[in-house]
Amino acid sequence: MGISVMTESTQHEATRRNSLLEAAHEEMVKFERKENEFRRKDRQERAAELHLPLDAIKVH
Repeated sequence: MGISVMTESTQHEATRRNSLLEAAHEEMVKFERKENEFRRKDRQERAAELHLPLDAIKVH
C-alpha cells in the first residue's frame, strides 16, 4: 500500500510540475512575441527619425 500511495503522489507531482512548466512556456512565448513587436516598432520609429528606408534593408 505504501508504494502505490507514493506512486500516486509522484504522478500527481509530475503532472503538476508539467502543468507549471507548460504555463511558464506559454508566458515566455507571449513575452517573446511582445518583445519582438516592441523591437520592430522601435526599429521603424528610429528609421523614420533617421529617414532610413527600412524596406530596402532586410532586418532579421
